[in-house]
Amino acid sequence: MVALAYLGALVGVTACMALLDRRFRLVLWADARRGGLVLAVGVAFFLLWDVAAIAAGFYHRGDSEAMTGIMLAPELPLEELLFVTFLCYLTLVLHGLVRLALRRRRRAEVRR
Repeated sequence: MVALAYLGALVGVTACMALLDRRFRLVLWADARRGGLVLAVGVAFFLLWDVAAIAAGFYHRGDSEAMTGIMLAPELPLEELLFVTFLCYLTLVLHGLVRLALRRRRRAEVRR
């Protein structure tokens, strides 16, 4: 069960981001096609970055009982894909929240 701890945490926090996204219609619930494309491009970019770092010898998979041990490629664990996806999604959700806050602030100023 410990082997699924990190994977479970990543899935859990990503699900929380999806709930925020749905509630405020920030990324995927605002425009699924555009949001999905931007998310996919970000994930691909950082996975390519990881692969380049692995090839250059800068990155090695750490040993942890909290990881599943499932490898997508040499030195590239499944958890890295989910971590990169979470970080990209988090960034998009935060961007959407800031834009929403600024829009609401502008509306409030106009009403004064």
